[in-house]
Amino acid sequence: MSRPLEDILFAAPSPRALAVTRVASVIAAAVLLGLVAGIVFRFHAAGQLDARHWEFFAWPTTWSFLGRGLLGTMASAAMAAVIALGLGLALLLGRLARPRLVRWPSVAAIEFLRGTPSLLLIYVFFLVLPQVGIKLGTYWMLTLPISLGTAAVVAEVYRAGVLAVPRGQTDAARSLGLTEAQVFFAVVFPQALRYIVPALVAQLVIVVKDTTFGYVVTYGELMQNAKVLIANYHALVPVYLVVAALYCLVNYAISRASQRLGGPMH
Repeated sequence: MSRPLEDILFAAPSPRALAVTRVASVIAAAVLLGLVAGIVFRFHAAGQLDARHWEFFAWPTTWSFLGRGLLGTMASAAMAAVIALGLGLALLLGRLARPRLVRWPSVAAIEFLRGTPSLLLIYVFFLVLPQVGIKLGTYWMLTLPISLGTAAVVAEVYRAGVLAVPRGQTDAARSLGLTEAQVFFAVVFPQALRYIVPALVAQLVIVVKDTTFGYVVTYGELMQNAKVLIANYHALVPVYLVVAALYCLVNYAISRASQRLGGPMH
């Protein structure tokens, strides 16, 4: 007699399965450690781990320069996030609207911006717009393209959250005499936010990463300043390792902040 599919999928693993899992985990860890050791050895052989490539990190001017780049990154990412969250909501409302003259342009904008790489949008702002007389500062030539691309994705994230809200919530709100706007903003959207916090956090992390395209417009963000340090001190690996650690700390801070923000909703 065959076992039900639910028992196969969700039953506790057998002792043999546990043993196989442990062996596979040990092998995977050993392979990963071997790869890390090989990479470190190659860096050492190339001289990238020599003390002379690290000594400038003891200088306050180095950290001041990286700090200015980090502030530039955060300034661009924060503004892009604010614009994307607001514009994404506007695109969502347009996509949910009943009139076709409103819905179709919103759908077209969402699909176009979602399918266009952020780097290409940055080149449009940097190379194309000045040709038609629209000149922006480097800050906006980086921030606006990132916010536009992110807004389209955020609009779809919002829509997924709205569709996840039980239909009964909308019907109950309408039965109380609330208008469509009141139903959406007072009942549906607040509940939708509960479902989409992780997805929004993921988009915020992507926004921070997209600011690394600042080199295209020579905007002084973290990666651009890192390239300057590499050019001056010929310390490719040390600088990229430090900058990667800074990006990880920023993204970890965003994740922790989102957990605090999303905690009371659950």
